[in-house]
Amino acid sequence: MSTALLSTAEELHARVCHGRRAVVMTMGALHEGHATLVRTAREVAGPDGEVVVTVFVNPLQFGAGEDLDRYPRTLEADLKLAEQAGADAVFAPSVDEVYPGGQPQVRVSAGPMGERLEGASRPGHFDGMLTVVAKLLHLTRPDVALFGQKDAQQLALIRRMVRDLNFGVEIVAVPTVREEDGLALSSRNRYLSPDERRTALALSRALFAGRDRHAAQEALRARAREVPSTHARAEALSAIGESRAAADAHAVATAAPGGPAAVRAAARQVLDEAARFDPPLELDYLALVDPADFTEIGDDFTGEAVLAVAARVGTTRLIDNLPLTFGAAS
Repeated sequence: MSTALLSTAEELHARVCHGRRAVVMTMGALHEGHATLVRTAREVAGPDGEVVVTVFVNPLQFGAGEDLDRYPRTLEADLKLAEQAGADAVFAPSVDEVYPGGQPQVRVSAGPMGERLEGASRPGHFDGMLTVVAKLLHLTRPDVALFGQKDAQQLALIRRMVRDLNFGVEIVAVPTVREEDGLALSSRNRYLSPDERRTALALSRALFAGRDRHAAQEALRARAREVPSTHARAEALSAIGESRAAADAHAVATAAPGGPAAVRAAARQVLDEAARFDPPLELDYLALVDPADFTEIGDDFTGEAVLAVAARVGTTRLIDNLPLTFGAAS
């Protein structure tokens, strides 16, 4: 197939689509994570649908001192990757095309959720992100838009905007794509020196440590629930040595700190160690939050949660997260 390169909304609107239009929004510098989004979009759109990849480095979501000027711009390579992944068109508009007459005076506000975690570290970032996503949804007119779970807070805010403001589009989340050593794929990974990259692995290792601590605790609690409730049952199980194992599991599950506090502690231990590396990891935040509003969860929380981390290695800021489930649904 041949992927069309379009620079204006007029060109995009002139295309005839007989099926669903699926859009993948990017800032370019495409990698395998983006390719996974495009391939998923191809499946969602179907053979009669159309997949459009947008490439636009949005100035509204970069704050003072951030990397807008040095953000990688690799349109030729992006077009090739998008074509290989199954895109029908790449929409790469200019700043003037997206913001005619200059930066917009009316913007989308991210609200309280946009002031937490990433929003606290990057004031105004989510207002700029939602504004451009809203504009690109209007410009591309998709039936479905796909976003990566790696940017969990961004995904949650886009879903909230679409729901609160009645956008007629389906939002599909695609799991984070990682390199073999666990590092989440990011366009900013190319900034890392070999030594910095080794330090950066602490982000994913911290998340995995929290996940593993949670899984172990849940396994202990499940094993404790197998403790026999009657003396007769206990005597029967003791013949095969089961009661002692169940009692040990019960004791460990009761004594060991569990739940969200244990998850945070396991992850933080990895990050604290990385702070002593050369070069060091400079932690921005470690949070275990409710994905509905990105507030920290309590020890009695049940349901879906997100373990999120952000840190700087050298001059590069990286983020990562993992979903976890607490309580009976685990």
